[in-house]
Amino acid sequence: MTRLSINLNKVALLRNSRNIGIPSVLRAAELSVGAGAHGVTVHPRPDRRHIRPSDVYDLSDFLKQYPQVEFNIEGNPFPEFLEMSRRIKPVQCTLVPDGPDAITSDHGWDLDQEGQRLEPIIAELHDLGSRVSIFMDADSDQWGKARELGADRVELYTQPYAEAFARNDFDVVFEKYAVAAKAAQSAGLGVNAGHDLNLQNLGKFCEIPGILEVSIGHALVADALEMGMTDAVRAYLRVLTAAIRG
Repeated sequence: MTRLSINLNKVALLRNSRNIGIPSVLRAAELSVGAGAHGVTVHPRPDRRHIRPSDVYDLSDFLKQYPQVEFNIEGNPFPEFLEMSRRIKPVQCTLVPDGPDAITSDHGWDLDQEGQRLEPIIAELHDLGSRVSIFMDADSDQWGKARELGADRVELYTQPYAEAFARNDFDVVFEKYAVAAKAAQSAGLGVNAGHDLNLQNLGKFCEIPGILEVSIGHALVADALEMGMTDAVRAYLRVLTAAIRG
């Protein structure tokens, strides 16, 4: 079964709109874990507009009582990101090429341009005991390069798939992702996926063999406004369970 990691950024964004501590990021993590989520994801950014370093440390402490739940920190490996990683040693670090002013992730790494920078960072994260995944576009041809740099996994950037699915014109795009996943796996990489996946498009995407993990935040938090956090997490888990049978 594809594992579900809950991205809590949007919970933090709502909390930060008022200085009264609600909604609680920690409580959202507790509800997600209680509902069966396999992991928790955060993407701290330099401007701290949603997840703050204090959230990262609090979540790390909280998740120590749930060794079966993976903590995934994602972001551009700027100095503050690396310092947080050194302190908490997350199960997984997902490296994303966001600029400091990026609204959201919108492209994968160009490893010809950035590989020299990433290689020692990946090595350090491995020394900390963390698995390393790097954010990649489905039309990349750099899967072998990713493995040579030391990456354990890639996370496929799925917004183009989500947009095509919404237009009901996704066959060609879906096949591109299937080919990318197979090429990454052939290079020795595990395959994760994330960005704009939701209850409608997730099941189809997970027909691609071997997707190990999906990280979902914006859509799930939006669903939680109607369904409640616990029921929203369980709804996504039902889709992933059904994908196995399919």
